[in-house]
Amino acid sequence: MLRAVYADLTRIGEFAADDMVLHRADRAFYREAAAGRVVGREAAVRHERDLIRSTGGTLVMDVEQIVANDHFGAVFGVLRARREDGATLAVPFCGLWRFREGLILEHWENAYDLAAVQAFLSGEASAVRA
Repeated sequence: MLRAVYADLTRIGEFAADDMVLHRADRAFYREAAAGRVVGREAAVRHERDLIRSTGGTLVMDVEQIVANDHFGAVFGVLRARREDGATLAVPFCGLWRFREGLILEHWENAYDLAAVQAFLSGEASAVRA
């Protein structure tokens, strides 16, 4: 399941519970905790599509390791993207997951250097490697 999701983030909906919660990587920047959460299967799919769109469709989640059981999962790798101006992004990530009855119940996005990711997505950074 996790390998399939990281190969195509929009597939998260195929494996998600209706009431899944996605905790955004930028959740610490919100005053209200709820603002950093994406609630529901369809909302999570929209969030992932928006993330892919923000990279011009170049986002790749380069998975290095997956550790999971029936209850929890952890995925380690490098988030990679390229902008039209040639700028590149390569930042380590750790995705944390909680499952219920074989479905995704919660997901926590974590980027090693969130400021670098945000700068890249906003067009500020020319090349980012963490």
